Amino acid sequence: MDGSDEAHGARRGSGAAVGGEALLAELRRWAHALGFSQIGVADVDLAAAEPGLAAWLAAGFHGTMAYMAAHGMKRARPADLVPGTLRVITARMDYLPRATAPGWQAVEWQRLARPRDAAVSVYARGRDYHKVLRARLQRLADRLAHAVGPFGHRVFTDSAPVLEVELAARSGLGWRGKHTLLLARDGGSMCFVGEIYVDLALPLTPPASAHCGACRACIDICPTGAIVAPYRLDARRCISYLTIEHDGAIPVEWRAAIGNRIYGCDDCQLVCPWNKYARASALPDFDARAPLDGASLLGLWAWDEADFLRHTEGTAIRRIGWQRWRRNLAVALGNALRGAPDPVIAAALRAALPAADALVAEHIAWALARDATCA
Repeated sequence: MDGSDEAHGARRGSGAAVGGEALLAELRRWAHALGFSQIGVADVDLAAAEPGLAAWLAAGFHGTMAYMAAHGMKRARPADLVPGTLRVITARMDYLPRATAPGWQAVEWQRLARPRDAAVSVYARGRDYHKVLRARLQRLADRLAHAVGPFGHRVFTDSAPVLEVELAARSGLGWRGKHTLLLARDGGSMCFVGEIYVDLALPLTPPASAHCGACRACIDICPTGAIVAPYRLDARRCISYLTIEHDGAIPVEWRAAIGNRIYGCDDCQLVCPWNKYARASALPDFDARAPLDGASLLGLWAWDEADFLRHTEGTAIRRIGWQRWRRNLAVALGNALRGAPDPVIAAALRAALPAADALVAEHIAWALARDATCA
């Protein structure tokens, strides 16, 4: 196995079965010690998922994420992505902060109802999950190598063309919810997923059955109607995509629906009945950092670029950059003005116009137009 993104080990090459239930039990024990909630083992034959992936791409639901189309079906063919792959070890890690109290969903809904407060997706308030999972997945692979000898492997977490939810569901970590996220009966959807592609013929773990039933709460709650059908998401309308992945102007038709969400959106998870079982992480990494939890929009708008870089160091937020951060804040401030005129917000927006680049300036102008006192 070779390539970028944590490729390690020497290929065993035999393809012979390795270990059994005893080894899986050891893997689970090692994984739990590293902070993972659950692990599974999936086969690499994902051919049944290819038609759905092809239709999703053909519909343009990936928006400006050109890399999605560029990788084509490699996402559904693990052995094409990493030659020699025989199995995929999947891992789930819960991310609710350790201090999360019962009724946390109500706290989040209340934050969304306060238009001058900044709403950051729960997962992004702590350390960048890419760094946390990748390092711990590698440690799990190292522990496995110590037990069975050197083997070829590659570690991933939301960092390569991998059908993560498909693999997780096939290996028993949960099922694909109608919002397209992984759901588990004992942990909801507030989790990260990572993988280790291996050239070991590990025993497979059985898939989990689905338990969404007739529920459509996630579909109905979505502010922009991005869940266009059960299990089908149009990323172009998704607030998480618009505030994180999309690097241009946010389409005017979706700006009001964004409300005070400046990085991501948790609505479809907050409303999901299964998230009453969501678990707090065992790790301190996902504890909320003070500047990102409970901040006001004006407080964040007052940051300069150096403040942004300092306060978001080591978080997933930093990767969107200063320009997109300001763009998102401008939209949220405009929505706050729409709720009630506020001369302080209007003055702060006007003061930022002279130094703003074209993208941010357009969003500031839109925001000011929401305030009748600026007409």
